[in-house]
Amino acid sequence: MSSNARQFIVEALAPLNLAAYAAWAVVSWETEARLVGAEPAWVWLTRAALLSFLLGFISVTSAEQRLSFGRYAWIAAAMAVCSLAASAYRPTGTGPILMVLVAAMFALRLELRWLIVSLATLNAAYLALLYLRTGANLSQLAITSLAYISFQAFAALVMRNTRRAETMSEELRAANAELLTSRTLLAESTRDQERLALSRELHDVAGHTLTALKLNLSALMRDSRQPDPARVKLCAELADELLQTLRSVVQQTRARNDLDLGQAIARLGVSFTRPSMHLEMPGDLRLGSQPVFEAVLRAVQEALTNAARHGLSRHLWVRLKTDENGLQLDIEDDGRVSWPLTPGGGLSGMRERFEQIGGELRWSISQRGGLHLQARCPLRQGRPPSAGLARVSGEASKEPAA
Repeated sequence: MSSNARQFIVEALAPLNLAAYAAWAVVSWETEARLVGAEPAWVWLTRAALLSFLLGFISVTSAEQRLSFGRYAWIAAAMAVCSLAASAYRPTGTGPILMVLVAAMFALRLELRWLIVSLATLNAAYLALLYLRTGANLSQLAITSLAYISFQAFAALVMRNTRRAETMSEELRAANAELLTSRTLLAESTRDQERLALSRELHDVAGHTLTALKLNLSALMRDSRQPDPARVKLCAELADELLQTLRSVVQQTRARNDLDLGQAIARLGVSFTRPSMHLEMPGDLRLGSQPVFEAVLRAVQEALTNAARHGLSRHLWVRLKTDENGLQLDIEDDGRVSWPLTPGGGLSGMRERFEQIGGELRWSISQRGGLHLQARCPLRQGRPPSAGLARVSGEASKEPAA
């Protein structure tokens, strides 16, 4: 079974949908009992209306987020007609219960004013049908209409509040991802600045002090009055050895390669319940470049946010690998995307970040129907030249780049 078919079944069997199926079954059973002795035309019309309503409900609830507004509106309108047709033979039965389900469907996508207009039209059609089929008086029509309208209003308000809560939850997850990314980048930047500050302190203070010590010891070695030149020579050698060791420590501190990209991306994925993120990358991948780290992390954050908010994706795959050309990033989701794609601020910002570090970003439609992002960039970014610790030879000193 394909993943799309599996997802269709899972959504169709959601708890709220099961309750709706139970309501439809009760209406169908009661309507069949009322059709005993009816003309065949009424029987087949009612059965066709009930079956069409069920098929429409399944298609809408199983793929609601992937349906365009126009297609969704047509299916919901057809369900409204079917609910009226199912009640046409005996309007006083349980058929109007289907109108409550229609109200819930309308509430998912319609604005409030259009929701009110749609429900008013639906109930007016039902009251006209009730009057024509039963000849009920005005008082009976008013009581019946108020009863069904109250249930419809309740169902519509529940669905609108549910959708509003889902939207706010998505916005909260997006904001949380933004804060998490910013915090991670700030922490890494702070650590990087601390390492640089430490290396500068070692260079400017300890390195220059040892250089001065080495020069003074060299001067003492040339003093003919020195009673123990061998010991002075040993001190000079120890100072020179310590100087070289200190220089090596400074170089290692500056070039330290410990930006854990995998852990940072994994933390981003945890903040989203949908889409579910699947990360593939070498376990020992570390980045020594803050700009590369930021570009990749921001790209994953933006892809997660877009997939949840616009693509309506269930899954997102992130793949990272390195080769002789540098770092390769591949992001793909199973949502839906309109093509040709007009890049907004998010995609444009992603592309600009990669271009600033000598890389590139391309996008296309994935085989799963969603957005496919492919980026590559150099694995490291060069630092501006900076002075290292001095190498001492006799009385001359030279400061190569660290």
